[in-house]
This record gives sequence, structure tokens and C-alpha cells, in this order.
Amino acid sequence: MVIQYKIDSIKISKEFLFLKVDGIDFQYKISEISKTLLNAKEDELNNFEVTPSGYGIYWPLLDEDISISALLNLSQK
Repeated sequence: MVIQYKIDSIKISKEFLFLKVDGIDFQYKISEISKTLLNAKEDELNNFEVTPSGYGIYWPLLDEDISISALLNLSQK
């Protein structure tokens, strides 16, 4: 079963991914979620798409994607 989320906002910096899902704010260290994103240039980081279903985030220039479920599971650890 694929869970769909309402992604309210995404902001990304060289160090952090800020995510607001279903009205709740989350913050993740880039170094803890993706080596590819950690080594990316700023223009590559800021070129991302939310999948139409709200399942995940995709960076086409990097061919990297992260599911929202995986990120939310990190928050519970």
C-alpha cells in the first residue's frame, strides 16, 4: 500500500532538508539522508520535483529520489 502525503513545503540548503508534511514541520541533515545530495551543487539541490502522488521527492539532475515515508521513519528514531 502506497501512502500519499500532503507536502506543504520543501526547502533545501547544503546542510538541511526542511519539509512540511500534513501541516507538521520536519528537519533532516542532508548528511544523514543521502550521500548524493550531500555532494550535489546548489543548483542540483534546488532542482527537485514532488511526485504527483505525494509519495516522494525526485532530483532529476542527480537521478536521486527519497520517499516521504522513509524520511518520516527517520524522524521516529
